[in-house]
Amino acid sequence: MKREDALFNWLQIQVVAEARPDDKSAFDTAAFFREVLREDHGIEDLAYRREGDWYVLTDKTKTEASESRYPAEAVDALLVAIENEPRYQA
Repeated sequence: MKREDALFNWLQIQVVAEARPDDKSAFDTAAFFREVLREDHGIEDLAYRREGDWYVLTDKTKTEASESRYPAEAVDALLVAIENEPRYQA
């Protein structure tokens, strides 16, 4: 999986997992993407923060650090879709 795809996928599902603390599937999926990032791309540290209409994701490998910005609307789209689906309501 491409690094950029794995970062975005992790960010989307991590946002879902944090918004839905009882959603084991979301946590498991976030862990899966985190492992892909570690094993395939050497990312050792990963964090994000919300800044207005953007999510800022920072990651570090042994040799470099980088920062990526994603539109909040795109990141939040998965959470919105899940929350609007009646079968996923608690």
